[in-house]
Amino acid sequence: MYQFSDSVARLINEFAKLPGVGKRTAERFTFYILEEGKGEALKLAEAINEVKEKIGDCSVCHNLTDTDPCRICTNPGRDKSIICVVEQPGDVVALEKTNRFKGVYHVLLGSLSPLRGVQPKDLKISDLVDRVKKGKVNEVIIASDSDAEGETTALYITKLLKPLKVKITRPARGIPVGGTLELAGEQTLAKAMEARIEL
Repeated sequence: MYQFSDSVARLINEFAKLPGVGKRTAERFTFYILEEGKGEALKLAEAINEVKEKIGDCSVCHNLTDTDPCRICTNPGRDKSIICVVEQPGDVVALEKTNRFKGVYHVLLGSLSPLRGVQPKDLKISDLVDRVKKGKVNEVIIASDSDAEGETTALYITKLLKPLKVKITRPARGIPVGGTLELAGEQTLAKAMEARIEL
């Protein structure tokens, strides 16, 4: 069986740690780096180093940012009375791409998962409660994932926020745009019927 040199094997192993990257893809990345000139490899290393040096959490919403507070939190055009709660910074990117939401965000940096040992203290839930307690928040949209962990997180947050007399909502789920009833799953159809709107 072929053995890579220690340095090549190490780089393959590091690439393989990335989400969605298997061993074969990690090998392709490694060979690409080896085939490119040293300057290209150094550019990649510098870009990784720069992002690790300059990017941190916003002290208000915990989204990734190079300024603190972040550009969304400090934007005077955003409606600060509506907070959309998401699990990860990538969720903010997805919602911003829709160009529909004009409120602000709160990133939990995960979801509750007793099986993985993720407890409320491990997330930014208490910071959310503090933001709502300070007032001027009319609505909290809990946009956690619709899996078991996301639903558990949504229920837990709802329980904490209900006494604060703030409107709590969840995005409607259902049939995707362009989807057909025939191809939709039972749970999707059930959620779509529950979240129906009056025409």
